[in-house]
Amino acid sequence: MRQILIFAAAGILAAQTPVEKLLLDKIEQLEKRLAVLESKPSITPASAIAPVPTLPVLPEAPVAATSPTAPVLSGVTVNAYLDGYYGYNFNRPSTGVNDLRAYDVSHNSFTLSQGTLVLERAASLSEKRYLGGRLDLQFGQATATLQGNSANEKRPEIYRHIFQAYGTVIAPIGNGVTLDMGKFASSLGMETNYAKDQMNYSRSYFFNFLPYYHMGLRATYPITPKVSATYWLVNGANQTEDFNGFKSQAMILTFNPSSAVSGNFNYYAGREGALPNSGRFQVLDTYWSWNVNPRWTLAAEADYVINRAERTDAPKRVTGGVGYARYRFTPRWSLASRYTLLNDKGGLFSGTTQNLRDVTLTSTFELAQGFQMRWEYRRDMSNRRYFTGERPGELKSSMDTAFIGLIWWFGGKQGAW
Repeated sequence: MRQILIFAAAGILAAQTPVEKLLLDKIEQLEKRLAVLESKPSITPASAIAPVPTLPVLPEAPVAATSPTAPVLSGVTVNAYLDGYYGYNFNRPSTGVNDLRAYDVSHNSFTLSQGTLVLERAASLSEKRYLGGRLDLQFGQATATLQGNSANEKRPEIYRHIFQAYGTVIAPIGNGVTLDMGKFASSLGMETNYAKDQMNYSRSYFFNFLPYYHMGLRATYPITPKVSATYWLVNGANQTEDFNGFKSQAMILTFNPSSAVSGNFNYYAGREGALPNSGRFQVLDTYWSWNVNPRWTLAAEADYVINRAERTDAPKRVTGGVGYARYRFTPRWSLASRYTLLNDKGGLFSGTTQNLRDVTLTSTFELAQGFQMRWEYRRDMSNRRYFTGERPGELKSSMDTAFIGLIWWFGGKQGAW
C-alpha cells in the first residue's frame, strides 16, 4: 500500500497546482499514520483464543433454607376463639346455676364461656413434616369447668388455663407412627370443647360426665387408609399431675369406611380414686357420624361406664346414649336436634340414682365465615325431683332453658378444632 501512495505522490509532484499540493500533504499525513500502526504488535482475533473452561452452576438454595427460623415456623397457625352466651332457666333456680351442665351453667346472665388462643404446627407424614405441637390457652367459664376440680388436680391453679399442650413426632415406620406427649383433649364421647364444631350449643350429659382431658403419651398408627389404632398411657381422667400413682390406659379404633361415614370404638381403664385400694374405672364408648347428603347429617353415641370407689364396693354404672340429627336449609342456616338418655345407677354421675333425658333443638346461623349465632331451646327431665327450683330447697323433675350463643374464630387452622 505504501508503494501505491508513493507512486501517486510522484505523479502529483509533476503538476504543482495548489489543489494538487493540498492533496499531496494529505497523502503524506496518511502515510505517517499507517507507519505508526504497522509498528504495533498484531492483535489475535477473538475466534483464535482458546475458550476458558466454566464451572457448573449450582441451583440457588431456597430463601427459606437460609433463614434459621423458617423450618421451625413452617406450617404454624395462630388462632383465636371467642364463645359467649345469654341463658335463661325457666325454673329460675335460687342458686343461679343450671344443674348438670358443663359450659352453659349461668342463669339470666351474659357469660363468657371461653376465650381461647390456639398455636399449632400440625405434623404431616405426606409433607415430610415430622415434628409438630399444639398449645390451647383457655380463659372464661369453661376453664373453671374443665380444671377447677381439686378432687382431680393436686394444683389446679397451675394448669387452669392450659387446656392442651403437647408435642408431636412422626416416626417414618411402616405407615407412620404418630407420637404425642403432653396434655391433650379426651376423645371419649362425641362432643368436644369447641361449640362451633358441634351440632348443638349446649353439651349432652355424657360430655359433662366423661373425661375432658388427659396427660401422658398417645401413639397412633394407620393400619389401613380406613382404619387406625391409638394407644394411651396417661396419668388418669382429668389429671394433669398424677395423685395416686396408677396409670390409666386406652385402646381406640377409628374407622373411616367412606368419605361420608366415620366412627370410633374406645375402651378406657384406670384407677381414678385417691385411695390406695381404689377400684377400677372403665369406659366403653362408641360413636358414629353419617353425612347422608349435603343437607342431612345423622350421628349416634353409646356408652357403658362402671366404677368401684374401692375394690370390694358394689359397682356404680352409667349407661345410655345420644342421637343427633341436623338439616341444612341453606349453606349458612341449619337446624339440629339431640336426644340423650342416661341411666345413673348408684349416682356415679349426678350423685343419686335416676334416669335423665334431654331434648334439645338448636338453630345455627353462620352469618359470616368465622362467626355463628346459635338459638337453642332445651328440656331436661328426670324420673325424680332433682332440678333446683326458685325457692331454696325446692326441687323439680324438669328444667327448661333457652340460650343465645355467639361464636367467633380467626386464624389459619382449617376444619374442626
